[in-house]
Amino acid sequence: MVAPRARRINIPLRHVALMCGGMLFALLANVTYLQALDSERLNEDPRNKRTMIARFESPRGRILLHDGTVIATSRKARSATYRYRRVYPGGPLYAAITGYFSLHGTGGVEQAEEALLSGNDPRVKVRGLVDGTRGGATLRLTVDRGAQRAAYDGLRATGKPGAVVAIDPRTGAILAMVSLPSYDPNLYTSFDAAKLDRVDKRLHGDPEDPLLNRAIQRNYPPGPTFKIVTGAAALGSGRYDLGTRVSAPKSFRLPGTGTYLRNLGGAACGRGTLPLLQAFRLSCDTPFAKLGVDLGQDALREQAEAFGFDTDDLQVPMPVARSVYPPTLDDAQTAMSALGRSDVRATPLMIAMIAAAVANDGSLMRPHLVDEVSLADGTVIDVTEPSPYRRALGAEEAERLTEMMVAVTGRGGAGVAAAVREVRVAGEDRHGGENAVRGEEHAVFTGFAPAVSPRIAVGVLVEGGGPGGRVAAPIARAVIEAFLGGQTG
Repeated sequence: MVAPRARRINIPLRHVALMCGGMLFALLANVTYLQALDSERLNEDPRNKRTMIARFESPRGRILLHDGTVIATSRKARSATYRYRRVYPGGPLYAAITGYFSLHGTGGVEQAEEALLSGNDPRVKVRGLVDGTRGGATLRLTVDRGAQRAAYDGLRATGKPGAVVAIDPRTGAILAMVSLPSYDPNLYTSFDAAKLDRVDKRLHGDPEDPLLNRAIQRNYPPGPTFKIVTGAAALGSGRYDLGTRVSAPKSFRLPGTGTYLRNLGGAACGRGTLPLLQAFRLSCDTPFAKLGVDLGQDALREQAEAFGFDTDDLQVPMPVARSVYPPTLDDAQTAMSALGRSDVRATPLMIAMIAAAVANDGSLMRPHLVDEVSLADGTVIDVTEPSPYRRALGAEEAERLTEMMVAVTGRGGAGVAAAVREVRVAGEDRHGGENAVRGEEHAVFTGFAPAVSPRIAVGVLVEGGGPGGRVAAPIARAVIEAFLGGQTG
């Protein structure tokens, strides 16, 4: 009688055991899922304070200029919860580059190089496990202190929004990157949640958009700087040379319309015809509009794409907005596109890259901001090697375009305000596209120096600045002087 009773008792026990086993399996499966598959989502959940605290547990890597000047570092925090806080000694001067690192997130290089700066990059993490060091890697940038300061001060003096970018045409190293209006990244390093919310709402609500990096995140009508692209297409066609005479009427009726295009101020350009070199030197509109119609939209688009228009593959390391040549144009629009108008758009970085390509014999190098990466003990773990980005034009065309651009900054040229004493500067400017907000023209300039063996190419855009020769060219001159002076001094 005992055995049957025991069997009857064991039946529910087996059920209980099976249920417990099933629950244990479900628990282990859920733990495995959370740790192996769902951990990233949970770590990024803003309600997860442990992850947030861990981000400030160790010193973050420093960000340096090329000469070693510190523009971002970590210091001990006066907080019971967070051990380190971020500090930006340069404040607004370098905000477009550094971005910020805070409880509210990241921006700029801080965001683009998060893995290295936080120490989560495998190369940094493994070294930390071996020698017991904590913290992120140090980034040495390509930025030149003198060029950056000259760009910032020159643009700020205009009292208008805009951007300046300077590049070493030989390597693609970015020597300066300024966007105004700017902001102080130190405002974002507070651990006071209420204060941080007020700062964030104020900056995001500012109609002047100081958090926007205009140098790489916004594109504009490139205006006369696009005449370099048009000139390259003309020279590359084999039908034009520097001495080829082009039609230059006071006004030009846009094909298929009743609209007339006139040169700035309605002025004449030569005596109805003039050599291509002179039309470029004076930055005349009518001959280049007619040139655009003659070349056709396909030739202009092909040349623009050779410079990097209509691509999304640029990161410096922050992603760069696309520069655009419109997909379909009629003849009137093609004429205007040859002048950098219609729906042609370019970032200030691209405006600098156009000049850099000409300066480097037609070979455009990939632009970059980070020069080298090193560990806390000084061990260098990565160095950026210059690499070609595009073959924008042939070496012969680049040489002839250089001659045309040098004429622009010479006596009587449209860009004489960019001339530097004892240095031959090659450039192009005058006026840009319409400013949709103010109904004014943007001031645009691009150029490089020295004209022989160039070391710096500059792109300047001032929103609503009017003719570039008065506003943008002097900024470019100041940047060139600061950089070349610093290199030789």
